[in-house]
Amino acid sequence: MATFAAMIDPALFRERLLSWHDRHPRPLPWKASDDPYLIWLSEIILQQTRVEQGLPYFERFREAFPTVRALSDASLDVVLKHWEGLGYYSRARNLHATARYISGELDGRFPDTYEAIKALKGIGPYTAAAIASFAFGLPHAVVDGNVYRVLARIFGIAEPIDSTEGKKIFARLAQELLDPNLPGEYNQAIMDFGATWCTPARPKCSGCPFRADCVAYGEQRIADLPVKSKRTTRRKRFFHYLVLECRGQVLLQQRREKDVWQHLFQFPLLEADRLYESEEEVREQPLWKQLTGDRSCQLRQVSKSFSQTLSHQQINAVFWEFDLPELPPLIDDTYLPVDRKNLRNFAFPKIIDWYLRDNSLYLKMLGKA
Repeated sequence: MATFAAMIDPALFRERLLSWHDRHPRPLPWKASDDPYLIWLSEIILQQTRVEQGLPYFERFREAFPTVRALSDASLDVVLKHWEGLGYYSRARNLHATARYISGELDGRFPDTYEAIKALKGIGPYTAAAIASFAFGLPHAVVDGNVYRVLARIFGIAEPIDSTEGKKIFARLAQELLDPNLPGEYNQAIMDFGATWCTPARPKCSGCPFRADCVAYGEQRIADLPVKSKRTTRRKRFFHYLVLECRGQVLLQQRREKDVWQHLFQFPLLEADRLYESEEEVREQPLWKQLTGDRSCQLRQVSKSFSQTLSHQQINAVFWEFDLPELPPLIDDTYLPVDRKNLRNFAFPKIIDWYLRDNSLYLKMLGKA
């Protein structure tokens, strides 16, 4: 590892980075706070999320849940509703579970060591290092996508960032370069530098303080670094949602199985190996017969196809709208009859929200609200 650090003296690296950061501040609301709760909240929201997208969610959560106890006291459904549209809903579930653990088991006191922070649900090495350094001034280097890119380019590291050996190399180098006296400021500086200057496309090399020493710039390998070896394969899934309506009410169900969108709400769902081409195919399914009992149902319309890409799945969905003379008698609590005007109170997957916003049914809901 010394061979990498020897290319640029760590002290000089820190000096250049912090000097750049002083000249190019990036004001964000969580930077002004050393409250570990708010820092933790921002870091969870920003996992796999751009700052521009996550900022309004942070403000929304801070207003609705100003303390860890307030978040703990809220129901999971309320938390998921506030999270709606941000994706990766396991983050919201972990956020809520951790808030309850801190409030109940730790008397509301946020852990103040790296190891204890890392032991919390939904927190990995990067998030633990960020919270430890920003909130408590502990000397732990962050290594996120921005840091990988900065270090890979400046030091010319071709080891894949998603390999075991690559992760070790980058972690050791990041820790060696860290300013032990200003860990929080240094971590923020290198992340901001990657996010705004050493960007994936069109980095600002002309004004870069490391241009003279940057291997990627000198060898014209900027587009090649960092290296990622694994390619994500996405499974295609085909969803048919049954929008069953009777006198202004529709049926909803909550996703309870361990699958995408757990705890979010949806219309009754038929999953198939393809998108159906006819109403008859829908009516042949056991779930249709269970819900309607072959009652006289009028097909109102079929939506266009909607598609949502997740990390490892691609969801293709069609919404089949039927008018029923009466809603089916419900034998358990699987399905919930809901007034159309109240649908906005439930947390839906993004693909259903797109349908509601695009569909005439949504316009009718607003008109009758």
